[in-house]
Amino acid sequence: MFKALVLEQEDKKTLAGIRQLETSDLPEGDVLIDVDYSSLNYKDGLAITGKGRIVRQFPMIPGIDLTGTVAESSDDRYKAGDKVVLTGWGVGEGHWGGMAEKARLNADWLVPLPQKFDGKQAMMIGTAGLTAMLCVQAIVDADVKPEDGEILVTGASGGVGSVAVTLLSQLGYKVAAVTGRAEVNGELLKKLGATTIIERSVFEEPARPLDKQLWAGAIDTVGSKVLAKVLSQINYNGAVAICGLAGGFDLPTTVMPFILRNVRLQGVDSVMCPFEKRQQAWQRLSELLPASYFEQACREVALEEVAECAEAITNGQITGRVVIKL
Repeated sequence: MFKALVLEQEDKKTLAGIRQLETSDLPEGDVLIDVDYSSLNYKDGLAITGKGRIVRQFPMIPGIDLTGTVAESSDDRYKAGDKVVLTGWGVGEGHWGGMAEKARLNADWLVPLPQKFDGKQAMMIGTAGLTAMLCVQAIVDADVKPEDGEILVTGASGGVGSVAVTLLSQLGYKVAAVTGRAEVNGELLKKLGATTIIERSVFEEPARPLDKQLWAGAIDTVGSKVLAKVLSQINYNGAVAICGLAGGFDLPTTVMPFILRNVRLQGVDSVMCPFEKRQQAWQRLSELLPASYFEQACREVALEEVAECAEAITNGQITGRVVIKL
């Protein structure tokens, strides 16, 4: 028997409760894992509270991220005792996820846990950190160099943004961080490596097709009019990596930045990212993230506290990461 947070649906309402399950209840998969940690992401919060249409079938164990130890494996790539990490692949949405003491998963979805990280550190990084690394790599792959100018990061105080600021700084880039709460988050962002702090309202004004060239590149987590404003200010031959739509999925811009300034717009997805690219990203994270990153705000909770935290994260009342100890 093992403990799990289980989501059920009743009268179109999502109900979350702690249940005792048997290993035989788990869905099919190649690898059985004793879960050490999961984490609470915004998407998890939407799933648990029912505020977003995240879960595709019930009952469901939420948790889009997990790390743990292999208990059994029918796949030659993994053996009992191996430490692994999982993010994405629809786990916690269409396949039982990480908020349980055990999980059975497809071996293709797993990545060996880098030796430098323990389970808690891996979940402090999670999907957000992996996405940030992929965005930073997109800027590097576009041949945007530190000497070319500042890199702008929108939503800089969020999960993806804060890791992106840290990684870019470690690679020698000057970073301009955009945040909606500059007076609250400014000092933290400077500690992470930002050289300039900009209030988000500056980027919420209507964008002209082309504005003054200010940024060598950008990582955008917001979308909509903020992204339009960013694109209008990118230097000739610059690049913008985009991974979020917190501000909306529309893009009120023109083709002018792309044609007249040779700007590259690169979409970044971490959910279905293939194994080799995913493994390389985790390895780079282990090389680049300084010890100081793990000193930031992190709340460790038990499974029984998750429902309350889920409500808080969807109401914007959580600072830093929430890590769930299984």
